[in-house]
Amino acid sequence: MTAKVTKHLRAAVFAATCAAASFSVANLEAAPACDPTNGGLKLPSGFCAFLATDGIDVGKNATSGATMYGSARHLAVAPNGDVFVALQRGRGGFGGGIAAMTPDANGHLTVKQIIPAGNSTGIELHNGYLYVATVTTVVRYKYTPGKEITGDPETIVTALPEQRMHEDKGITFDGKGSLYINVGAPSNACQAQDRRAKVPGQDPCPLLEQYAGIWKFDENKLNQKQTDGVRFATGLRQMPAIAWHDGAVYITMNSRDQLDTMWGEAFSAQENADRPAEPMYRAEMGSNFGWPYCFFDYGQQKLLLNPEYGGDGKTQGRCTEFKLPVATFPAHWAPVDMTFYNGKQFPVHYKDGAFVAFHGSWNRSPLPQDGFVVAFQPFVNGKPSGKHEVFADGFAGTEPVTGRTQAQSRPDGVAEAPDGSLYITDSQKGRIWRVMYTSK
Repeated sequence: MTAKVTKHLRAAVFAATCAAASFSVANLEAAPACDPTNGGLKLPSGFCAFLATDGIDVGKNATSGATMYGSARHLAVAPNGDVFVALQRGRGGFGGGIAAMTPDANGHLTVKQIIPAGNSTGIELHNGYLYVATVTTVVRYKYTPGKEITGDPETIVTALPEQRMHEDKGITFDGKGSLYINVGAPSNACQAQDRRAKVPGQDPCPLLEQYAGIWKFDENKLNQKQTDGVRFATGLRQMPAIAWHDGAVYITMNSRDQLDTMWGEAFSAQENADRPAEPMYRAEMGSNFGWPYCFFDYGQQKLLLNPEYGGDGKTQGRCTEFKLPVATFPAHWAPVDMTFYNGKQFPVHYKDGAFVAFHGSWNRSPLPQDGFVVAFQPFVNGKPSGKHEVFADGFAGTEPVTGRTQAQSRPDGVAEAPDGSLYITDSQKGRIWRVMYTSK
């Protein structure tokens, strides 16, 4: 066979493969162009961004005729470029689901299919399936690259406990046949009636039996209930930011609220705004991280007794018994998603480190709200190294934010694209950014 024929055959096979994956040769060969303003984002030197979509249009409201936008949470990206976004119940009557999207030659995402899966957060492509976590279930759909999702899903986990607070579920896999799900605590600090000033917490906390932990399940067994799973870790308030890395489950947790309004004589508004860190944990089987008895103080870098259990902002007490975080972030930033970077596009500094999406605070008043960022936590030799860095900022807009809905955008999901760039989702309107490194 001549070299010329071989070259033509290779080109034909390559083109056919791309066509079957609904991703053109031009998409794979040419990097998209960034927006002059980076889509409103502030990024480190050498990085740029563009809005892959300015909102996930999920159709018209049947009554008003107004356009409905999906509230984007986590996302999963296939090797061929297909993007699947978990959607929560949002404005205009849309009830959540999954947006299946594909990029055009310029990298802009187009909705190809809306799958009515219900109010969803966690989403992962794994072993030929698209796994989706609603507030009470995990289901999976058979996935064929470049094809629409068809047929009814299989239910992997069902009847997770109903709750009115911290019900969003994140998911991750260990690559050995197991699925991990967070079950948040429907409480601030385990009082018999939640968020009551100067009322002690329940001791022992009964919520720890069914909530406030990570549960482990068989990823292929159908119709499992919570009792069929194993409680892998406990003492966690709320933690949809969950990822498997280096032989363990990593979690970044939403810590407690309202130290000042619940315990004003002991904690000022400034202390409430600064003290309870959002901790990153490395969880292994049997790990206990101390909620609701303790909170990790960002300034002192110590695990302290919560005031509901006799704490005064200084005392450690029983908190010396619990596992400590491996990294910490400022109070009330509200982590929602995290991913470890495995790509080759970004500088080596980012290799194996964690990107964490924070969708911002609500209870720092009378101080301005804060934390509408994507942060990066460096890792070296499998361990966090040094302090976190603000990687992407500017989501909230240019004006101070006094209430959570005043932020123009709130980052909720982070995922790596096939070329090593980074997707970031927004829960306000379903915007999606793609961040690239251009300075070589």
